[in-house]
Amino acid sequence: MVCLEEGKTSSLDLHYTHYLRFTTMRVSVVMPVYNERATLRQVVDRVLAVPLDIELICVDDGSTDGSREILAQLQAERPQIRTLLQPKNMGKGAALHRGIQDATGDFVIIQDADLEYDPAEYTVLLEPLIEGSADVVYGSRFLSARPHRVLYFWHSVGNWILTLLSNALTNINLSDMETCYKAFRREILQSIPLEEKRFGFEPEITVKIAKRNLRIYEVGISYWGRTYEEGKKIQWKDGVRALWCLMKYCITEPAVVRRGTALSDVAPLAAGRRPDESPPAD
Repeated sequence: MVCLEEGKTSSLDLHYTHYLRFTTMRVSVVMPVYNERATLRQVVDRVLAVPLDIELICVDDGSTDGSREILAQLQAERPQIRTLLQPKNMGKGAALHRGIQDATGDFVIIQDADLEYDPAEYTVLLEPLIEGSADVVYGSRFLSARPHRVLYFWHSVGNWILTLLSNALTNINLSDMETCYKAFRREILQSIPLEEKRFGFEPEITVKIAKRNLRIYEVGISYWGRTYEEGKKIQWKDGVRALWCLMKYCITEPAVVRRGTALSDVAPLAAGRRPDESPPAD
């Protein structure tokens, strides 16, 4: 038996506490789906393979390629899946709005229905949140030594320009504003009114979290981008819309005085308990 000095914690105890932090929380993954038949089953398998308590909310945005039927099959097979159906194609942002408001987990992660982002990196995104250090975490494709597929030069230039302008207007220093991977404390995300129905979600949410003076962290992630032949949907006009959204919300969105973090919510998770559980008796 190994005896420890009073007041010291063994590395085993630290690892166990770290394990409890991830296993005692619930994560809502919101995934908009529009004509993603080729990748849908595989991405769902990857999400549900993550060793976390996951609620996967799939919002079909009027798919016409059989994605809805695949989602119905997957929901029958996997109790963790909730499928929401839009009456018609209303846009990625509209699908996210619906999924976000239906989320019930401690934290919310945004996931695309393609294979560009790796769900195995959820724990990397979540760590600053469960430690109580962050309210929002962005997964940056430009901070990591992890694999990145080499693709379109002008897309990277456009991303850099949008992120630079976003930083200049909001006075924050993100490296990847347009990343899909964003994680939030659920109650904070659900308290933010969202308007953009299509690809304007990224600049809108970035301005609004900056205006609320929330604690934002970035972590490095991998990126397995796809080509237009493989199903990529974003177009140059979406970049123009993003510029418009940055200007619009920086002007119209009022600054919100932050009243501090609800430590009563994050402290139990950092200690390996859910917020609704009582601490152990002495």
